[in-house]
Amino acid sequence: MSLPDSDQPQARKIGALGRRAISTAAESMVKTGSLTPGQLLPLLIEPRINGVDLVAWAGNNQQLIATLLQQHGGILFRNFNLQAAETFDRLVAAAVGDALPYQERSSPRSQVQKHIYTSTEHPADQSIFLHNEQSYNLTFPQHIAFCCLTAARHGGETPIADCRKVFESIDPQIRERFLRQNYMYVRNYGGGMGLSWQDAFQTDDRERVQQYCQANQIAVEWLSADRLRTRQVRRVAAAHPQSGAMTWFNHLTFFHVSTLEPQARIAVQAEFSEADLPSNTYYGDGSPIEPEVLDHLRAAYHQATVTFPWQNGDVLLLDNMLVAHGRAPFGGPRSVVVAMAGPVSWTDLPPISPS
Repeated sequence: MSLPDSDQPQARKIGALGRRAISTAAESMVKTGSLTPGQLLPLLIEPRINGVDLVAWAGNNQQLIATLLQQHGGILFRNFNLQAAETFDRLVAAAVGDALPYQERSSPRSQVQKHIYTSTEHPADQSIFLHNEQSYNLTFPQHIAFCCLTAARHGGETPIADCRKVFESIDPQIRERFLRQNYMYVRNYGGGMGLSWQDAFQTDDRERVQQYCQANQIAVEWLSADRLRTRQVRRVAAAHPQSGAMTWFNHLTFFHVSTLEPQARIAVQAEFSEADLPSNTYYGDGSPIEPEVLDHLRAAYHQATVTFPWQNGDVLLLDNMLVAHGRAPFGGPRSVVVAMAGPVSWTDLPPISPS
């Protein structure tokens, strides 16, 4: 499979991987490349000829897509003229399986159709820190896909980071402490900020919430009829179920109050006591995480971050266990829809022992 001419060794590596993985039939229809010379994430796939049906191509090349996702972590499909959420839904099903419902919600989204949702409806002038979708759930999606229907006038990128690199770059002492202790995610519902428990769990039945939490290893504390506090302890890292690669897979940095942008953090901390914060994280035993540790973790994500501008019709398919994603501030209308697929449970993943 041909690539843009480049003297970069990493670009040649992409070509070698692609040629070994891609069949002659697949090669006749699409071409691979890199957005930036030497950049392995995301792998760029474009049509080689006019009129390629991306849904049909994906359905005929599921194993190829799985192999390329293991290698690169993410694939950007560009110039396939994908313009509708319904087509995106069929593409996700063809590539990685039927889209999943959005359960145990932590951010506001609107349902576009079936299990296709708007990307997080967070204020446009604020960034969203890198995270792995629903890693705090006991069962989470292995794959997440984004489709850009309308690119923002400026900004609005979806930064991504290879969590294998994040894992490797974290100070071994910090990493091993979290591997021993895990982390605790504490969440308060009904305090006037964030989702209500009714929205998060998609029910107004307290007993159903109680049953869900019990089944998903979440401790429940009802503070009043409308106020709920939950605690869940989750692992910080995983061995990828197919490749065995070690990946830093968690929400511990994302949900910590110090990761909020300064203005938002000041406002939240002025309104709520620490116990009542909408979201916060701790070591697994409930002890506070040191500021310098959180700074170190944020720096590890930033060091691995890759950003590119959206184009209308782009589809970004990620292995959610290998690649974290976020969102940059933007101006002008922006429409990006999202789908999740491939349920995986923490209980099916072997624990990782500190070295």
